[in-house]
Amino acid sequence: MAYHGRGYRGERKTLQQWWGVTSSAEWQHQQRTLLALDGANPVWEFALSLRRAIARDFGGYIDTSYWRDVAAKVLRHRDSGETVITSDGVTKADPRPEAETEARIKGVQHLIGRITRYEARFRADGILDENRHVTSVDAWDLGRASGMARWGLGARYCGLKEAESAVIEAGRAAARSYRSWQDFSAGYILGRCLHFDDEEFGEWYEDMVSAHRILMSEPGSPWLNIPFK
Repeated sequence: MAYHGRGYRGERKTLQQWWGVTSSAEWQHQQRTLLALDGANPVWEFALSLRRAIARDFGGYIDTSYWRDVAAKVLRHRDSGETVITSDGVTKADPRPEAETEARIKGVQHLIGRITRYEARFRADGILDENRHVTSVDAWDLGRASGMARWGLGARYCGLKEAESAVIEAGRAAARSYRSWQDFSAGYILGRCLHFDDEEFGEWYEDMVSAHRILMSEPGSPWLNIPFK
């Protein structure tokens, strides 16, 4: 936890520029958001959760065209006015306009294409093994939650005990979502790329490939010396 980054002033400036954090209260809000897995785009997790369900149904086999078709069916069903349970009892949600539904479907299907193209590149670059997929982008929030704890400590928006507690909580959540450091890394890199890279495979991607290779190969790497679970 003895991370000081660019020093006290540098860490405060970075938190303000990138996160809008200028106080302990704002830091705590961001930290809670990341640990609650509310910091990433929920559409990403929707698409990946559909694929997990398909993989369970078909013994691990996933056809991308079928994945796109299922996404369209689920969204049309939801937008037609699905029945939901609220504090007021069982109610039926109002249907969405058809044009809005079709736009949502187009967006999710485009996202599915992006995910599959990134995964193909991950396999070529050794981030993913053959026939493996990214199961979740929870790592994007949890990795940043670990960073946020250290940034908050360096900026003196929190104490050591609070920062350590956040890192431990992030680690426990990661162990529930993934089964290895490699799986966690792939989830983090996909989240980062979906957020920043826009399929350019530029420095947002290349920096992570370099870090992944070092952590998966250097004899002193914590990934090779500390069990994931």
